[in-house]
Amino acid sequence: MARMWLRIKGVLIGATALCALSGSATDAIARAHTAPAEANAQLGTVALAQLPREAVDTLNLIAAGGPYLYQKDGIVFGNYERMLPAHRRGYYHEYTVPTPHARNRGARRIVCGGPLQRTDNCYYSDDHYTSFNHIVE
Repeated sequence: MARMWLRIKGVLIGATALCALSGSATDAIARAHTAPAEANAQLGTVALAQLPREAVDTLNLIAAGGPYLYQKDGIVFGNYERMLPAHRRGYYHEYTVPTPHARNRGARRIVCGGPLQRTDNCYYSDDHYTSFNHIVE
């Protein structure tokens, strides 16, 4: 709840700043609201052959339905940052890509959209959701 409040606060602060520059609160809020949608067009792609071996292993586990290495694998990914195309809650699921020599889950993830075990609509992040690349064959 606190995290959501910080996001709302950030949008309001951004909208206020834009309002001061543009003179229109409605325009400023609209621009602040649509900015993430523009980021969707900025998603990169990564070929399956370019992924780390651990990511390919994770994709194979997803297609098989597990078993997963981490308890949180397969949970719903909220897409709160709105970096991925907009879909209803529950559309995306996240999975850990093991990082060699890491003492925790590391920063690498795969997020897949659609039904579980579907791997044709997946995204790879090596920086804990700061950026995503659509995985292509």
